[in-house]
Amino acid sequence: MVSGLIGCGIVLAILLSATAAHAATVVVAAQPGRLAAAINAAAAGDHLVLATGRHAGPIVVDRALTLEGEPGAVLDGGGVGRVVTIDAPQVVVRGLTVTGSGRDLSVEDSGIFVTARGAGAVIEDNRLEDNLIGVNLKGPPAAIVRHNRIEGQHDRQMSARGNGVSIWNSPGSIVEANEISFGRDGIFVITSRDNVFRDNRFRNLRFAVHYMYADKGTVSGNDSAGNHVGYALMYSAGLRVEDNRSDGDRDHGLLLNYANGARIEGNAVVAGGEKCVFIYNSTKNVFRGNWFAGCQIGIQLTAGSERNAISGNAFIGNRTQVKYVGTRYQEWSASGRGNYWSDNPAFDLNGDGVADQPYRPNDLIDQVVWSYPLAKLLLNSPAVQTVRFAQARFPALLPGGVVDSAPLMAPPVVPASMAAEPAG
Repeated sequence: MVSGLIGCGIVLAILLSATAAHAATVVVAAQPGRLAAAINAAAAGDHLVLATGRHAGPIVVDRALTLEGEPGAVLDGGGVGRVVTIDAPQVVVRGLTVTGSGRDLSVEDSGIFVTARGAGAVIEDNRLEDNLIGVNLKGPPAAIVRHNRIEGQHDRQMSARGNGVSIWNSPGSIVEANEISFGRDGIFVITSRDNVFRDNRFRNLRFAVHYMYADKGTVSGNDSAGNHVGYALMYSAGLRVEDNRSDGDRDHGLLLNYANGARIEGNAVVAGGEKCVFIYNSTKNVFRGNWFAGCQIGIQLTAGSERNAISGNAFIGNRTQVKYVGTRYQEWSASGRGNYWSDNPAFDLNGDGVADQPYRPNDLIDQVVWSYPLAKLLLNSPAVQTVRFAQARFPALLPGGVVDSAPLMAPPVVPASMAAEPAG
C-alpha cells in the first residue's frame, strides 16, 4: 500500500513538472473580449499577464491558471454578477484591481467567487473595490487570501453590504495580512473548521471577525478599530483567539455567544464602548493575559456562562469592572493568582505580588444599581456604606457572584503596541 502511494506521488510529480515545463506566459491586452478569449485558449498551468488598462468581466477561470496584473491593470465587472469566478483548483489571482460586481446579496455577487472546485486557490496582493462581497470562498479547501486591500460599497447601509471575506465550508483556508473596510463583516465564516485569520486590519464594519458554527479556528494578531464589534464568536467550539487588538469598537470588543472551549489569551480591548467583553451562555473558555480597559463594563456574563477560567487578566479603568447577576459563586483565580483590578485599594504586606484580601467586583449594592440605575444617587449615603460594611464583616450576606481570591497587584505584561495607558 505504501509503495503504491509513493508510486502515485512520483507519477503526480512528473505530471506537474511536465505541465510546468510546457506552461506559457501570455500578455493580455486591455481590449474587449481579449481576456475571455485568452482563458479559453490557455492550458492548465499557463500564466496570463493582464496589461495596464481596463479589462472587461465577468470572467470564469475553469482551469489552473495564474492571472497577474501589471501595474494599473483593472478587472471591471460592469456592475453585473461576479467579477471573477474561480472554478478549478490551484488558480492564482495576483496584483489586480477587481471592481464592479453586481449588487444582489441573494446570489452572492462578489469581486472574486471561489467555488468548491477551487481547492488551493491563492488570492493575493489585489485591490478589491466597490464589490458587494470582496472574496467569497464557497466550499474550496485550503484557499489563501492574503495581502489584499478590500474596500466595500460606501453608498449602502451597513446591513445591505456584503462581507469583506465570506467563508462557507472551506476547511483549512487562511485569511492573512489583509486590510478590510466598509463592508458588513470583515471576515464572516460559517459551517467550516480549522481556518486561520491572522494579521488583518479591520475598519468601519459591523463585526471585524464573525464566527458561526465553525470549530477549531485560530484568530491571531488582528487589529480592529472603530467597528461595532471586534470579535464575535458564536456557536463555535475550540477556537484560539490570541494577540488581537480591539480599539474603540462601539459595542463589544469580544462577544461570545454559545462559544465553548475557546482559549482567549494576550488580547487587548482598549477605549471600548459599551462592553469590553460580553459572554452569553458560553462555558469552559479560558481567558488569560488579556487587557480590558476603558469600557463602560469590563466584562458582563449571563447566568448561563459557567465554568470559564478567568485569571491573569487586567481590568483597567472600566466604569463597571464586572456585571454578573447570578446566585452562583464564580472564582476568578487559578494556582494562587487572580487578575489585576485598577480600582482595588489593596495591600500586599508580604510582597508576593498578590493582594492580601479577596476582591469582589460585584457586591449586593452593585446589583441593586444595575437593576435600579437611579440608586447611584445613594452610593455615598450612610445607609449604603453600612450595608457594605456589614457584607465585609458577614460573608453570608454576600449574594454570590464573582470572587477573585488572589487579586494581582500589577497587570500582566503585554506588548506596548497592544496595551492601553492605565486609566485609573
